[in-house]
Order: sequence, then C-alpha cells, then structure tokens
Amino acid sequence: MKVAILSGSVYGSAEEVARHAETIIKAAGHEVLHNPRITLAELQAFEPQAFLAVTSTTGMGELPDNIQPIYSHIRDVLPAAWRGLPGGVIGLGDASYGDTFCAGGEQMRELFAELGIREVLDMLRLDASETVTPESDAEPWLAVFVGHLQA
Repeated sequence: MKVAILSGSVYGSAEEVARHAETIIKAAGHEVLHNPRITLAELQAFEPQAFLAVTSTTGMGELPDNIQPIYSHIRDVLPAAWRGLPGGVIGLGDASYGDTFCAGGEQMRELFAELGIREVLDMLRLDASETVTPESDAEPWLAVFVGHLQA
C-alpha cells in the first residue's frame, strides 16, 4: 500500500515522530512518501492509498507553518480520488494549553473528514508535558494503524 505522511512541526518533535512512523510503515512492507514541504502535485503524483498526518500545534491552536501550504491547497481542491481511503492522525501538544491541546491534529482530522478519508483509529494525542520520547510513545498506536492498513 502507498502511504502518504503529512507532517507539521515547529521544534522537530512531530518531525521525529513522522520519520519514526515512516520507518515502521516501510518495515511492514508499505511504500511511504514523507516530505515535510510536499506540494499537492507531488502528493497526487504518488497516488496515495492511505494517509497519516503527524502534527504539532502552535500559537493559539494553529497548524505549524510548514504544513499550512499543503493543508490549504488540499482544502481548496478536495481531491475526490481520496474518498474512502484509510487514514489516521497523530497530534502533539501540551495539555497545559487546555482547549488548544492537539488542535493542529484536530484540524487535520477535520480535513480528512471533509475529504472522506476513513479514520481507522482514533487520533493519538501525545502530551509534551508527559513524555520526552514521543516517537517511542507512538509505537503501539502505529502498530495498530499498520494492522488496519493490512486488513
């Protein structure tokens, strides 16, 4: 299966989680495209069969700058070819921010819902106030996610 990973990171933690996810998904035998600054044309040329979004949250609950362009472009176009594809979201944040905790991840979930991408697993919320190794904390969730891709 061809899995596209969309990632948004401010300080690098979400990027580390996305790279780790890429390794795990490839090890399961899938083809993976991960480019933190991907264009819609590159994404469509890959012809993804599944999606994973890994993003932190910045400011007052916004997506990081590096994922904003692809998010906006996808939202403007809403490619119909992705309807029904499996997907999942890993959100990184800090629970001490209250209402905006993992808001970037929630925005990606909403985008996936608008696209008709099937969320195969509830969003994983990684709390920076509770972990120093978010990439290893994501492993159990990623194992289940990969299992859904092989089903």
